[in-house]
Amino acid sequence: MRFSDLCRVRPRSRVDLRAVSTKNTAHITAKAEAERLLAEGVQHLAAAQELLFAQKQWALLVVLQALDAAGKDGTIKHVMSGVNPSGCQVTNFIGPTKQELAHDYLWRHVRELPERGCIGIHNRSHYEEVIVTQVHPDVLAKQPLPDAVRAPDLVRRRYREINRFERYLVDNGTVVLKFFLHLSKREQWKRLRDRMETPEKFWKLRGSDLRERLHWERYMDAYQDVFRHTSTHHAPWFVIPSDNKWFARLAVAEIINETLAGLNLHYPEVTPEMRAEWEAARDMLRNA
Repeated sequence: MRFSDLCRVRPRSRVDLRAVSTKNTAHITAKAEAERLLAEGVQHLAAAQELLFAQKQWALLVVLQALDAAGKDGTIKHVMSGVNPSGCQVTNFIGPTKQELAHDYLWRHVRELPERGCIGIHNRSHYEEVIVTQVHPDVLAKQPLPDAVRAPDLVRRRYREINRFERYLVDNGTVVLKFFLHLSKREQWKRLRDRMETPEKFWKLRGSDLRERLHWERYMDAYQDVFRHTSTHHAPWFVIPSDNKWFARLAVAEIINETLAGLNLHYPEVTPEMRAEWEAARDMLRNA
């Protein structure tokens, strides 16, 4: 079974995250095997990204969502380790600034969309506006929205807006892949505790990471709601079992590679006009 088939959320389906195994590694039984396959996948991705960059027709937007300590940064580091930096851009979205709050909620995300030929990775994304705002309604209350739009169906309306936004991106040549790194509560605590006890990892831990564990169940409900309403054929969600980092990284890499392989990427063909220009330039060099 392909990882895309294993992890894809079917449109309008109900996903019970509490019943989805965070330890599933499909047919991969050993970390060493996964690391070998990931190394091959990194090479394939590097080659595909070069074609993507040369052709300059498609763009790829990778959305990464997860709870704290699920491994988003590590996934980016390992999966994109072979990609040419000139064709890849990573944007980490934290709480919106005062300037960003003065615009619509999609504004800051539109500014960071990848251009044609490039891969854009959004570490957290526009989905924070329908996840965090469900867990912490006070966040939405503080946004300077007109009273007229503060209706009970605000989140549902944003689901529709996000679906239309992603449909627009896909229709204009930006492929959208959305990954949720699914971590168990037990494994998250293990990783957070490791950050508290390892000096080299102190910088990774914030008090808010610990406090957010109090809202674990609400986050599970919010993500389930998001998957049901925004996993579409054109912009699917993938729930990646992430208790084993080595499997999560491999699964993300393979799904990206599979998607790029379906785009018929190739190097641009040389036109007669280009050849004529080359010949003229070469003659100038010879006669210089």
